[in-house]
Amino acid sequence: MTVGEAIRAAAERLLATSDTARLDAEVLMAHALGLTRSDMLLRAMRDPAPEGFAASVERRAAQEPVAYITGETEFYGLTLTVTPATLIPRGDSETLVVAALDHAQAAGRAIDLGTGSGALLLALLAERPAWHGVGIDASQAALAVASGNAAALGLSARSEWHHRDWHTPGWADDLGTFDLILCNPPYVEADAALDPQVRDFEPAPALFAGPEGLDDYRILIPQLRTLMNPQAVAILEIGANQAEAVTAVAEAAGFSVTLRRDLAQRPRALVLR
Repeated sequence: MTVGEAIRAAAERLLATSDTARLDAEVLMAHALGLTRSDMLLRAMRDPAPEGFAASVERRAAQEPVAYITGETEFYGLTLTVTPATLIPRGDSETLVVAALDHAQAAGRAIDLGTGSGALLLALLAERPAWHGVGIDASQAALAVASGNAAALGLSARSEWHHRDWHTPGWADDLGTFDLILCNPPYVEADAALDPQVRDFEPAPALFAGPEGLDDYRILIPQLRTLMNPQAVAILEIGANQAEAVTAVAEAAGFSVTLRRDLAQRPRALVLR
């Protein structure tokens, strides 16, 4: 079977479980070949299909995310390693990077709370060479991924990674203060109806935050002030229906709040001052 034939067969196999069956098949094949998707489409479609491709297709048919099968994803122009220890960065979260870049004009220091793969912090550092950053996470495995991504992108000298949990007293005592805080906390309701490829594969501690999805905001937001320099901002991702509730938490903690929307015009981030 040729590459082209195998892709067509895989796309048919994936129709029942994926809204992007053809794209999934092409990405998995390009990964199996060790080529970019464009190179594959241009010059490899008549080559023999590689061993291992069929197993990847079956993993995808079982709802495993493509990014976990290939071990990487794209975010704000960066190629990042991801594993089941980290959430898969979504394009919607680029809203936080855009908001951060609006604030991060001069040299400064940023912290990414719950950094996961390091996506938010590394996107900022890649765009702002005069900035330094700190990433924290409660997962040692996630921090290993973030640190590896920093090394692969040549950003290790301007980043550091610490094992911290904002539920633990004293977690921030030795971190200092920052000009910018980034945070994509857990914010999914415990009983939310999620796609199986999210609920069954992505790390639950990074997703779920109590019955309303607000538990981590209530714990974290009152602690942010001790991390912030006088002109600092904190940028928090929110669920599409959480703007009002999280704004109330932030205002009760003494912050002024500005809403940022994603490309689909859904509420996506709050900027706290």
